[in-house]
Amino acid sequence: MDESSRLIKEVKEKVKELRSRGLNLYPSGFRRDTTVEGVVKRLGELDQDALSKITETLTLAGRVMSMRDFGKAVFIHIKDGTGQLQAYIRKDRVGDDNFETFRLIDIGDHVGIAGKPFRTKTNELTILADSVVLLSKSQRPLPEKYHGLVDVEARYRQRYLDLMVNDNVRQAFILRSRIIKAIREFFDNQDFVEVETPMMQSIPGGATARPFKTYHNALGMELYLRVAPELYLKRLVVGGLEKVYELNRNFRNEGISANHNPEFTMLEFYVAYATYEDLMELTEELILYLLKKLFDTTTITYQGNRVDFTTPWARISLTDSLVHMGGVPENALSDNQALRDFAKSKGVEVTDREERGKVIMELFEHLVEPKLIQPTFIINYPIEVSPLSRRKDTEPEIAERFELFVCGKEIANGFSELNNPDDQRERFLEQVSLRDSGDEEALFMDEDYIRALEYGLPPTAGEGIGIDRLVMVLTDSPSIRDVILFPHMRKK
Repeated sequence: MDESSRLIKEVKEKVKELRSRGLNLYPSGFRRDTTVEGVVKRLGELDQDALSKITETLTLAGRVMSMRDFGKAVFIHIKDGTGQLQAYIRKDRVGDDNFETFRLIDIGDHVGIAGKPFRTKTNELTILADSVVLLSKSQRPLPEKYHGLVDVEARYRQRYLDLMVNDNVRQAFILRSRIIKAIREFFDNQDFVEVETPMMQSIPGGATARPFKTYHNALGMELYLRVAPELYLKRLVVGGLEKVYELNRNFRNEGISANHNPEFTMLEFYVAYATYEDLMELTEELILYLLKKLFDTTTITYQGNRVDFTTPWARISLTDSLVHMGGVPENALSDNQALRDFAKSKGVEVTDREERGKVIMELFEHLVEPKLIQPTFIINYPIEVSPLSRRKDTEPEIAERFELFVCGKEIANGFSELNNPDDQRERFLEQVSLRDSGDEEALFMDEDYIRALEYGLPPTAGEGIGIDRLVMVLTDSPSIRDVILFPHMRKK
């Protein structure tokens, strides 16, 4: 029998013994009057003399994380959602029967403790228990009792254990919640309206991505999980909601990697009478707001790299980045075959049918993106890879578009919106042609969206920010799975 099986067997035997004593292993509720954090904030600076003058009884609850049994007394540490605190249970104080029952409690159980504070000989703040009650019996030993929860896959599959035993993980997810709250504060303070748009759509749109498909029985029709909320949000701008944002889930049927999860959180926002240049400034304001509110700094460290968010951030055209950072010959950018040949020489997989814009983006992803550690706006993308973006008046083959990169990751994508319904129809038709030729990520034709544009979308700029990747950077997390509570994984 291996160690883990032996420990599970021991726990089951304790469960049987506790039940034979008539103990309710899962009683209803427990009234506590404070938390570990509350005790530490109030009493953490007091010495033993000051603590000895406190006459009130403190009542706490939490999970037992350690036990030291000295025969007639036991030291334990209990952990609640705010921290960890030591308790001291003495046989002569809680009674013989209660003490012997308590000794059947194990690490992992939830208990309620009532008692008075004191300091041990090692000066540790401790609760001297007058009573202890079992609140929930754990029927499996905590992982660190036999091997620790260090296996990455086990941490993701059993996130409840990861949160239980790894404090840094729990703190990262608490910080994620605070980041999202602060994002809402930022946009609410600027008079944006938060909205919700459909998760299931009859036509997936707003991004070039392969969608998930489902079927609605009552309507008798296929539906798609949305790849982006963009086309619905722009319909709202047509309707007169001039500043809107949505914080919600997108779904893309694509590969899984350190930077990709098929279900992810996206912030999208749209501003009437604005341009992509306005949104670059707004993005700087947003991230500086988060850094100052949550960290009181404009400089962080990500995976050993010092990242300085002091504005203004660099703005580099896509073609300049390819030439000066990626080593792409300038003359190759205007020669499709030369561009494909160069890509192949760098190990980038492209076909002879690959259009210029896609080859450029493949080269950028492989040769430039990993080098963009400091916050950098890459601007002026080919129009053929920007089917929803406005053309530049002076260079109609270029889109008024940017992407923000930090620590080698695309964090945001924004552009001046295409509001010309005739141009948008032509772009959709080009996408339909690509889809018919086998491109499963190309856009669908959306006649209702064209109809909305025909009613008039004012000059508008919009942007999407990947919340998971932003949280990765702000929490120094190497993988997107570290900032998603339950990431998708293959079946075991």
